[in-house]
Amino acid sequence: MLHTRVAIVAGIAGLFLLPSLEYSQAGSQGAAGAPAQTGRGRGDPPPPDPTRPHRLEIQSGTKARYRVTEQLAGISFPSDAVGTTEAITGAIIVNPDGTLAPESKLTVDLRTLTSDQSLRDAYIQQRTLETEKFPMLEFAPARAVGLSSPMPAGRGAQAGFQLVGRMTLHGVTREATWNVVATFSNTDVSGRATTTVDFATFNMTKPSLARLLSVDDKIQLEVEFRCRRTVM
Repeated sequence: MLHTRVAIVAGIAGLFLLPSLEYSQAGSQGAAGAPAQTGRGRGDPPPPDPTRPHRLEIQSGTKARYRVTEQLAGISFPSDAVGTTEAITGAIIVNPDGTLAPESKLTVDLRTLTSDQSLRDAYIQQRTLETEKFPMLEFAPARAVGLSSPMPAGRGAQAGFQLVGRMTLHGVTREATWNVVATFSNTDVSGRATTTVDFATFNMTKPSLARLLSVDDKIQLEVEFRCRRTVM
């Protein structure tokens, strides 16, 4: 009876161990040969050609926003004023060696920014951003620092890097660095990019409204992006 129980337990253990052994052997064989595409699943599109430039074009669902810490009268703690827009266009072209093509550019229509306060929106449009004269924010990335070459591909591939380039805001052009965390597939790239700027650097007037006691000197800019990835 004891021998029978041992045999049954051993058989059950073998059922669980066999797939693990097969997986381990397959992994060892893959390591010895050519590396497989990360996360490539049955029916997935083929990996993009790494010897040609890749165009990352902004798609619907991309959002840009600003965040500014403000102190309101009658409230004992600061809060963030947040304005958002989905009026973003442009593309970044990444060459096979990891350099960026000079025609890479992103544009945000600042006239479409809205927050939860219409009075704040009117002030920012008319006094801070002066969107009648300076309707657009433009960013021309010049290099991608820390992005591997060729770019990652495959389901679930991720990377963190910096986009450095010239940003034009309120008629002033300065170098800006965006911190980027992105997820790459064979056909899409999505993620989040952030940078911080000062009102004074871009000659902008800080908001001054009733009940607004103070506004931080810094503005955090964020972009939640979705890009279509195509080979040129």
